Amino acid sequence: MPGRRSITEAEKLARARLDGMAVRREQMAAVANIHRAAAVVRHHLENSVLRGSDLTWTAFVVLWVVWVWGESETRRVAEEAGISKGTLTGVSRTLESRGLLRRGEHPTDGRLVLLSLTERGEAFLREVFPAFNDEEVFVTARLDDQECRDLADMLRRVVLQVEELGEERRDALRDGAEPAPRRSGRRARG
Repeated sequence: MPGRRSITEAEKLARARLDGMAVRREQMAAVANIHRAAAVVRHHLENSVLRGSDLTWTAFVVLWVVWVWGESETRRVAEEAGISKGTLTGVSRTLESRGLLRRGEHPTDGRLVLLSLTERGEAFLREVFPAFNDEEVFVTARLDDQECRDLADMLRRVVLQVEELGEERRDALRDGAEPAPRRSGRRARG
């Protein structure tokens, strides 16, 4: 991509910046490359198959989660999609207006909202997913099938580490204190 620094250049700059620091470089490189890979793959998929379908990455992930899990409470969809409930509200309303998603009331708790695919949403995913998978094949083309399985397994182990032990680790790092409130990064008005 024009104007974008290469991964090789970024690694060289990071090595120079960290010279003399006592850090675990292999682990740093692994996490940095998880982030880089996720960002570049997301960008590619948004600007190829998803743009042609007029979907954002987040909208596609929400549809995928509801397609895989079936009708689900909004809090579960947000959690699985890795987004806030507020973000999900906007995305689900957009998908509902396009006739792809249905918002419904929970049968026993009126405070909860359930999401499900419409027939149109189901047909849409069945049509779009093969093209999406073609791009998954493209971005992994330098890996053979066994390397893809190995990579998927290694990334799964990273996810399991955080899912199973992350809360305990975060509690220990806070030394029993309550978590700081989340900030948007915006400056306070004043």
